[in-house]
Amino acid sequence: MKLLFNWLKEFVDVTASPQDVRSRLSLAGIAIESVEDSPAGPVLDADLTTNRGDCMSHYGIAREISALYRLPLKAFAPSPKESSTPVSSAARVAIECPDLCGRYAARVFRGVKVGPSPDWLKQRLEALGQASINNIVDATNCVMLELGQPLHAFDLDTLAEKRIVVRRARPGEKITTLDNVERKLSADMCMIADAARSVAVGGVMGGGESEIGFFTTNVLLESAWFEPVSLRRTSKALGLRTEASTRYERGVDPEIADLASRRCAELILQLAGGELLAGVVDVYPAKPAPKKIELTRKELLRVMGSDVPDRDIEAILAALGFAPHRSDATPGASGSLMAAWDCTRPSWRRDVSREIDLIEEIARHHGFDKFPARMHPARQAAARLPHADAEDRLRERLVALGYQEIVSITLVDPARDALFRAPDVTPAKLTNPLAEDASVLRSSGIVTMLQALEWNINRGQRNLRLFEIGRAYSLRDAKPVETRILTLGASGLAREKSIHEPARDFSFADLKGDLDSLGELTEGFHWESGAPSWLHPARSAKVCVGASRDRGTAPASGHAGQLLRRFAEKFKLRQDVFLAELPFDPLCAALETSRSKTRYAPIPRFPAVERDFSLVLADGVTFAQVAEKIRALAIPEIISVDPGDLFRGGAIPAGKYSLLVRVVFQSHDATLTEAQLTDFSAKIISALEKSLSASLRTA
Repeated sequence: MKLLFNWLKEFVDVTASPQDVRSRLSLAGIAIESVEDSPAGPVLDADLTTNRGDCMSHYGIAREISALYRLPLKAFAPSPKESSTPVSSAARVAIECPDLCGRYAARVFRGVKVGPSPDWLKQRLEALGQASINNIVDATNCVMLELGQPLHAFDLDTLAEKRIVVRRARPGEKITTLDNVERKLSADMCMIADAARSVAVGGVMGGGESEIGFFTTNVLLESAWFEPVSLRRTSKALGLRTEASTRYERGVDPEIADLASRRCAELILQLAGGELLAGVVDVYPAKPAPKKIELTRKELLRVMGSDVPDRDIEAILAALGFAPHRSDATPGASGSLMAAWDCTRPSWRRDVSREIDLIEEIARHHGFDKFPARMHPARQAAARLPHADAEDRLRERLVALGYQEIVSITLVDPARDALFRAPDVTPAKLTNPLAEDASVLRSSGIVTMLQALEWNINRGQRNLRLFEIGRAYSLRDAKPVETRILTLGASGLAREKSIHEPARDFSFADLKGDLDSLGELTEGFHWESGAPSWLHPARSAKVCVGASRDRGTAPASGHAGQLLRRFAEKFKLRQDVFLAELPFDPLCAALETSRSKTRYAPIPRFPAVERDFSLVLADGVTFAQVAEKIRALAIPEIISVDPGDLFRGGAIPAGKYSLLVRVVFQSHDATLTEAQLTDFSAKIISALEKSLSASLRTA
């Protein structure tokens, strides 16, 4: 929200510079992003939290400045000149839905002259991003920016029977709003109507049939209060967000409706002339009683760990409108530990409801820097979460492999999420999302990983290795399910150019190697063919974590591979991207199980021996099958079985390929002899020939 510094000074005589005011407000929780120059003077750009609807006006920010600088806030009491004709003779108001509209005040003008606004008003509005329309509409916008109360002006002559009826929309009802769009309404929407039809969407936008034009002479001025939650739903449903709806949904002060109406009437008479009928038609069905909140010094000390002088507490709360009154047994004793104050919540601070809220107000205006930085004593011993040690070890290994951890927002675009969602997964959709492209909780970490890769690559970071430990969300039997996942993403170079080696692109072999390194912390991963449709069929695989199938239990599985080009193009990725996703809790459980089985073994005193087997295998036979058959021989001297090279073509027959398998032998008792190695090799070759129809390559 933009604020004119010179406009603020009309309500509080602050002599500090705009930069100093910016700093003080920001430290007090009213974040001022920037200060810019304009023809109307310095403009402050405020980034307000959603609970501070009271600050969405110059007068609200001026109140904060007066409390910070201990300066008086100028009273605001407009008194427009009225004629002798009562307004009740010219207009009537009825509220049929008091749960949606808690107050509606109407004033009537006759004989106004609609025309352009004067330069001073145009300059103010344009500096704050508002376009000048005409003097009547500009007056309503000016008061909204000044006091935070949205107003709307109707051409009175277009209202049937000169009546205003606040009601719910009727089934199938439609309205054409000021932006010339016909909108279909639903029964939960609050409408402003006359005796015949709807003339405005309450608190959102007026209708085109009753707008102020240059031929308008009689005006009905609306100043109302609408229920924030209902109004926000209406705004979202219609896809229509306005300056008025933004203020209403954050909470407008219901007590300011008449004051803002009088101020706007004063401005209209000044700009457009005419006659203001006497009085106001003010329908206020249920005025809420002021809320009382008690503040005690004991609670202030408990929460903040330090005291604030009585005079500062009372000055801050009084400046903010809470009217503190000392209520303890010794009201004259300054600094008493038993001190207490009865406070009355002002109508513009509906976000304050508890004692802790008053303490926050005192702390931010007294200055957070004046409180000592100390931790509250813990009421219970801290305990590490399940799998915390395993999680730390996984992080350490991934960082050692060159990966960097990211934390991403789990709200994603439904269309992107659907690309990577398994067919049997029901997405978790938000009922009331902030935006359409953030309306689903991710079903897979792949979506957010690709968004992180896209963001970095598009900003010149081409060589990336990222990982995230997060959660995927879904619905099962209409109940939410959260699954912890580990997601990896890599792109760019696996090795940069040096004087010894050329640059080399990251490949699926690099990703598999990184995952195998991670698997070394467990009893190893089991790789199988098969992967999701968005991964390259020849450069992807299923990764099984935990128990292997030969033990009779199905392991948890993830997948890894290269993203297909047509999916990469949807994220505007112009280089190869490699992804992996593993179930996190089974991975941690496998790591803890493996660690519990770890036993000390002395370093062997005898050398290891390598033997290479150049095998010719039929297409479809995998290295995993070869390694499994070799390990099934249960030769205790076998230390490792690894693939070395793969070759097709040449002297290798069609339908077959050559695979180099390297087996390492080592004994803890003696140096292996040539006879023993020959015997081991013969057993391996024989087993592979019988089970996989393998043969040794001769050329």
